[in-house]
Amino acid sequence: MAVPVHGYPAAAPAFLRAARQTARERPLSGSAFWAIITPMNDTTTLPPLPDRLSIDPSSPYHVAAVFENDVGIRFNDKERLDVEEYCISERWIKVASTKSLDRRGRPLQIKLKGKVEAFYR
Repeated sequence: MAVPVHGYPAAAPAFLRAARQTARERPLSGSAFWAIITPMNDTTTLPPLPDRLSIDPSSPYHVAAVFENDVGIRFNDKERLDVEEYCISERWIKVASTKSLDRRGRPLQIKLKGKVEAFYR
């Protein structure tokens, strides 16, 4: 049986063993650690953010590929975490009201108008 090296089995890839040894010598935090163990040929590209996007899967503006990554919405230069739908060209977002429900039991949406920016976190 192979003897583990710094917590990884001997059969672990060399870059993981090297990353672990480096981390023991000099503790790393956050992105510095991931920069060591991420391969250099990582060419994943994010899908472009659409002009209009909804979190409701039954909506025609729902794009599942976009939601595989975290999407952030900046509305009037403040980041909003409660946005359910947005349209950049028409400059509005929709947020759920707190207590009011529609006839299907979903929260009513309030449309707010202003400067809208979408980005990946």
